[in-house]
Amino acid sequence: MGVRTNIIDKWAERAWADYLIAVTVIGAHLLIIRLSGSGDWLTWIGATQRTDMYAAATGAVSAIGGLSAIAIAIYTTANGERLRAVRQQRHGELRRTWRSLLQGTALACALILAAFSLDRDGDPFSVRFIFEYAMVFAALRFARFVWLFDQIMAVSDADLVEEGSSVAVPARDPNWLERRRRQYDSGA
Repeated sequence: MGVRTNIIDKWAERAWADYLIAVTVIGAHLLIIRLSGSGDWLTWIGATQRTDMYAAATGAVSAIGGLSAIAIAIYTTANGERLRAVRQQRHGELRRTWRSLLQGTALACALILAAFSLDRDGDPFSVRFIFEYAMVFAALRFARFVWLFDQIMAVSDADLVEEGSSVAVPARDPNWLERRRRQYDSGA
């Protein structure tokens, strides 16, 4: 097992690490701002533009939550032998992970909405950092979601493609579109 695989496995087992990583990233950003006096990119735009960005980000993070729900539906409806075995052996871990992903999306949306409602001219409450934290956290959760979905799909795909399968692959017909157009034109 390589170093990369080991790191990914450790990250996959520890959903709570996303909270710490996001805090570390924002902490480092705050330190850079304090030491250099620059890099506070959200102060470069006005409060109106920030609130517009918060609204757009809320929509994007919510869409990720919707994709998570779709992925869960795909996972629960797949019925290959390997995927059934994974669900039987790891159902508790998978349920916790999916729930954590959905809860993380809800938390990110709530934090962005809090920033949206509290931001004023000059940002006296520094809520822009709440927004930054929410976005870093959402990005980490999205990476986790993509990774988990890819793992589940790999197991599901393995059920579809058995070695030595006698299923015939249909021949590709490059002229099907033209034939279809002629058929449509003659019927119209």
